Amino acid sequence: MANKKNNDEYSSGQITVLEGLEPVRKRPGMYIGSTGVEGLHHMVWELVDNGIDEALAGHATHVAVSMLADGGIRVFDDGRGIPTDIHPKTGKSTVETVLTVLHAGGKFGDGGYKVSGGLHGVGSSVVNALSNDLHVKIWRDGKVHEQDYAKGIPQGDLKVTGKTDKTKTGTEITFYPDDTIFQTSAFDYETILDRLRHAAYLTKGIRTSLINEATGKRYSFYFEGGIQSYVKHLNVGKEPVDDDIFYVDKIQNDVQVEISLQYTDAYTETIKAFANNVLNPEGGTHLTGFRSALTRVVNDYARKNGLLKEKEENLSGEDTREGITAIILVKLPDPQFEGQTKGKLGSPEVRGIVEQVMNEYFNYYLEEHPAVARKIVGKALLAARARKAARAARENILRKGVLDGASMPGKLADCSSKDPVISEIYLVEGDSAGGSAKSGRDSKTQAILPLRGKVLNVERARLDKMLANNEILSLIKALGVGIEDSFDLSSLRYHRIIIMTDADVDGSHISTLLMTFFFRYMKAVVDGGHVYLAKPPLFELVKAGRKTSRFIYDEDELEVFLDEEIERRKKDGTVIDPMSERYKQAGYVEQKRYKGLGEMDAEQLFETTMNPEKRVLVQVKVRDAEKADAIFNKLMGTEVELRKNFIQANAKFVKDLDI
Repeated sequence: MANKKNNDEYSSGQITVLEGLEPVRKRPGMYIGSTGVEGLHHMVWELVDNGIDEALAGHATHVAVSMLADGGIRVFDDGRGIPTDIHPKTGKSTVETVLTVLHAGGKFGDGGYKVSGGLHGVGSSVVNALSNDLHVKIWRDGKVHEQDYAKGIPQGDLKVTGKTDKTKTGTEITFYPDDTIFQTSAFDYETILDRLRHAAYLTKGIRTSLINEATGKRYSFYFEGGIQSYVKHLNVGKEPVDDDIFYVDKIQNDVQVEISLQYTDAYTETIKAFANNVLNPEGGTHLTGFRSALTRVVNDYARKNGLLKEKEENLSGEDTREGITAIILVKLPDPQFEGQTKGKLGSPEVRGIVEQVMNEYFNYYLEEHPAVARKIVGKALLAARARKAARAARENILRKGVLDGASMPGKLADCSSKDPVISEIYLVEGDSAGGSAKSGRDSKTQAILPLRGKVLNVERARLDKMLANNEILSLIKALGVGIEDSFDLSSLRYHRIIIMTDADVDGSHISTLLMTFFFRYMKAVVDGGHVYLAKPPLFELVKAGRKTSRFIYDEDELEVFLDEEIERRKKDGTVIDPMSERYKQAGYVEQKRYKGLGEMDAEQLFETTMNPEKRVLVQVKVRDAEKADAIFNKLMGTEVELRKNFIQANAKFVKDLDI
């Protein structure tokens, strides 16, 4: 017993105290999410957001990011400049306090920032902690102040290094990420550019700019229209119901509410909610207030003007939102977010404020724009009819037991396993390839669903039309998750959904049609990492005098392989005929280029494309939902010219499509 007591002793000596910035270096993921590419770029966002906070406070007009040729990042804003005097609590300069003390910043009241996107005051100090080197330069009070840091530790005191015009103020931080912490130190120009574009949209009158010093590429954003410009940008390629864009900007009880919206011919809604310029992907009280007011105002207008008959039921919220593109931006002191990621706004007072502003000003808008109002109500009425038709179709399908687990599609060759974790389903182009896949598969864990022809383009179809399409219906039934209001991810029957199509233009089109369906109607399946693209081989090289073959998956791999084989044969002393084809120089008698999956027999198809130990799968991920939305709209929407321009501009770069 005595030994057990000693082993279980729990004393102060066992408590580890991490001081200063040690916690950040010890557990960087807690502060920036990850040490991968997302976490690396989060360092830039922290500093950019500090500049945006200065702009929100009315002190900055420009935030500039430079990607330095030596791999560093420099962020400048022309705000007031970090205070340089001695901080009363730390006894150090305020600059050093901000850069070395967690939760030190102007975001906790006391006259710092009334409105801020940041909550925790850890941004600059975290960047400092996770950088090999950091240099800060401040323009303030007619002086230039500078200081250097290494891994968060000051390399000397803050020093005055020059004089400047008293009207010039600002902060410039240059940092180099610690390569012992991050998996990569390569910043992406397009990723930073997108962030700066959004910052400019959400902050009227601010200019954001980016320069890549290594390539000379540069870009600058300035949107006088703010979120109106954002709505216009999101609707590129869509046909607006009217060119006019609704916009309101009002302050009520210290909460600023900005809302902009426009209806289009799309069948899906695009609504983005922001609090203090921070995107809230899960919505929150501002989104709830907006939706409630929108539904009420559209119904009231429809009733008042006889567009909705007395005996007709009210339009649902879903009906009034079909085809809408809207931005909701609220700015408030001390926002309450649910979760550390700020994914959902929880401030209860915001709902009523947004609802009141939207009620009043959208009602004015409809009264003053009767032609636009009638188009909006007309679109909602069409959506309501389609919804009722879809509901009737779904009820009919349910009544017949078509969506029940016991009623699987007749052409589905299911796997014997009932464990979704180890089960996978191949969505195969054509009956021929489907037959080979069924014959060659591992029937314990691999299910096969052949798809005849090209599936329905859901970008141009409502749910009622989708449920009347055999291929889409078979897919919904096979996956087991239901659709729309009956969707339940926990019922997914296969944790890997593998799209397997021919390596040609038609196969790519079918893959895109299927990805459009998943993105629009089963995005949770994509977000859960369940959707993959199979990569069948493009070439088969047959060895001289042997029955064995070498399968090659793309043209780049083919060229590298042939170069290596030719060089190896030269070293072995083999005489090579320079006039013969390259595959013969490499020692192969035949080269086949596969045009379709059906050209392979069952054994070949399994070994090259379905064997878990050898196959190549590409996981479909949505890195940027907004960009993915725009791409699907261009590729699958009604605007032919946009699609043509997109394909011409990007075809030469495409090897794998990662949205």
